[in-house]
Amino acid sequence: MQQADTIIDARWVIPVEPARQVLDHHSVVIAAEHIVAILPTPEAHKCFEAKRTVTLGEHALIPGLINLHTHAAMNLMRGLADDLPLMEWLKHHIWPAEARHVSSQFVRDGTLLACAEMLKGGITCFNDMYFFPDAVAEAVLESGMRAAIGMIVMDHPTAYASDADTYLHKGLETRDRFAAEPLLSFTLAPHAPYTVNDKTFGKILTYAEQLDLPIHIHLQETQDEIQQGLEQHQLRPLQRLQNLGLLGPNLIAVHAVHLKPDEMAVLAQQGCHIAHCPTSNLKLASGIAPVTAMLAHGINVGIGSDSAASNNRLDLFQEMRLAALLAKGTSGQADALPAHQALRMATLNGARALGKEERLGSLEPGKEADIVAVRLGGLETLPCYDVISHLVYAAGREHVTHVWVRGKPVVENRNLLTLDERHLSAHAGMWQERIR
Repeated sequence: MQQADTIIDARWVIPVEPARQVLDHHSVVIAAEHIVAILPTPEAHKCFEAKRTVTLGEHALIPGLINLHTHAAMNLMRGLADDLPLMEWLKHHIWPAEARHVSSQFVRDGTLLACAEMLKGGITCFNDMYFFPDAVAEAVLESGMRAAIGMIVMDHPTAYASDADTYLHKGLETRDRFAAEPLLSFTLAPHAPYTVNDKTFGKILTYAEQLDLPIHIHLQETQDEIQQGLEQHQLRPLQRLQNLGLLGPNLIAVHAVHLKPDEMAVLAQQGCHIAHCPTSNLKLASGIAPVTAMLAHGINVGIGSDSAASNNRLDLFQEMRLAALLAKGTSGQADALPAHQALRMATLNGARALGKEERLGSLEPGKEADIVAVRLGGLETLPCYDVISHLVYAAGREHVTHVWVRGKPVVENRNLLTLDERHLSAHAGMWQERIR
């Protein structure tokens, strides 16, 4: 009999790959932080002896959800300025609040709060973009989850850096400091075309090519952004990035709400990825991204929450459901973006965008054991005819009971094992008083 660390017995296992597969009464076997087998439960216990067995008779096991775009520290600004369009929200509320309050401690405390929220909602990895990435890294490691940490770059000064070169220098220093951490990776994160000039983009491209790093950028989020690009550069932002050589398989374009068919064709041809943030786009009245057309073009589309300041939840169950419903409503096709595809967008597609599809995003032997258990035995989820459909249309983050990252339990019976919720609440209250 082979030795294992953990065997998780579940009512259903949803591997994500292959699509639509549902494994009834199966177990996931974990050893040395990896999935080593997925077998019918009796066979798993016949072949493996584990230090620990977890029995989840009403649960579906899915891969850890991957939040492809957020600004985690902005959890401390949740609800600060609601019901406003993007640029008014940024210029008159968010940027002034950041100028007054953002510091390393702000970022650490806000990121810890976000990690707690995400872990309890089944998110095991997030792609971040914010200031003081060293504080983000420290918080992520304390939480026990994963992050792709954006080395943010802008041309204007903030409390974090005075100019583009300083942003780059500090970001790369942080990357070097945490290079050995298996839960962390890094991206170059130029904020947006309207905050970064051509010379800076050139430096970002050089570093991305030399260090093989993804480029994570807001792109064509609003019509105002496009109009500003036309006025300042006589180019739409996407065309400008293409002319500068930034389009390629390492580009993660966030939002991409306003794309023409020829632009989608270019993104597909270049192998770019899109982080779709449906709730944030609706709340800021930015528009509805043409996801059905993006997928038809063959673009890899993942799902992001954006920040709690513009969403106001870091909830990928909500985002999956909304993405699927918007695709149906805007296309007039009830079969557009079916449930299995929405789940894939929140898992394997996000892993692919981050260059991690060989390690994460699906439940397969050999992959790292990032696993989420969703209980479907409550009255609000009964009866259950189609478990994948239920995960997208009926279940919510409140049904997540257990979470493992690299085989280590981080949430158990809805309780965080790595972070103190009372401590986080106290710090959130302290920051509320300061910001208010």
